[in-house]
Amino acid sequence: MNRYKLLALAAALTGVMGAASAETTLTVYTALEADQIKAYQAAFEKANPDIKIQWVRDSTGIITAKLLAEKNNPKADAIWGLAGTSLGLMDKEGMLQPYAPKGLDQIAANMRDAKAEPTWVGMDGFAAAICFNTIEAEKQKLPKPTSWQDLTKPEYAGKIVMPNPASSGTGFLDVSAWLQIFGEEKGWAYMDALHKNIGSYTHSGSKPCNMAAAGEFPIGVSFDYRAAKLKADGAPIEAVFPSEGLGWEVEATAIMKGTKNLEAARKLADFSASREANELYKANFAVLAIPSIATSNPNLPADLTKRMIKNDFTWAATNRDRIIAEWTKRYDGKSEPKKK
Repeated sequence: MNRYKLLALAAALTGVMGAASAETTLTVYTALEADQIKAYQAAFEKANPDIKIQWVRDSTGIITAKLLAEKNNPKADAIWGLAGTSLGLMDKEGMLQPYAPKGLDQIAANMRDAKAEPTWVGMDGFAAAICFNTIEAEKQKLPKPTSWQDLTKPEYAGKIVMPNPASSGTGFLDVSAWLQIFGEEKGWAYMDALHKNIGSYTHSGSKPCNMAAAGEFPIGVSFDYRAAKLKADGAPIEAVFPSEGLGWEVEATAIMKGTKNLEAARKLADFSASREANELYKANFAVLAIPSIATSNPNLPADLTKRMIKNDFTWAATNRDRIIAEWTKRYDGKSEPKKK
């Protein structure tokens, strides 16, 4: 090989190495459903080809605990898809980097941190739902519940599965909502009565609905997206939205304070708040951070947002540890084993 070819090859290799070194790997913690992540990542990386996402995914409670445990030595650069209540707790601990993403003015006021330069910005909202297996109910001669109070009736003994609030964001939105709907004293009394009918507490918010769809339990307390998707996929599920009102939660994005990849994390925050990202979110959710993009879902009620309670996220975040400790003391004996 002559000298000129060697020089050309060296230049080419230098260019390749330079391109490779310019690529940023962004460590992103999430509690998004596994079947949502692929499309979100593909769209972001297409818009930002110099950034690659490395996911760390688990249920809301586990991701929240992991982030809090890493407070003094953060491993995450950003969070994409975690409960607003969890992010409110981290904001209180000074763990989040304030940032106003592009297009912030399009985001609904109840779907973001209220500060001018927010520490978290919402993506979508999900609401509580009961997944009711119509085939199993007919076999077992069970009436369809229409309210939360119905679930305490003796005919449902051992027939209900719901998420553990210590490990599941869906579980926590249920518990915190019941305490807000009924008041603390009556809320705990309600859960005492409900506990008698619980067959198992799961560590995932979607699992109760999946179990109901499979006929393992006739009733699963879960959330709207999972109920609507399973019904659309042909499962014998009817989604019930209890008459007292629905607890709900915001899924949101945030930047971790101290990240060494701040610019890349800001690009992620910009993308998450964009119209393009909201177009992706609407495939899974009826409530969006940019309300004008939301479309109706044939398997969800058209007035879903009106059924959602006026949720006090600040109260929920402030009292989260106390609520979970009390719930664990009272009811954890029926929780499924934690995965190792």
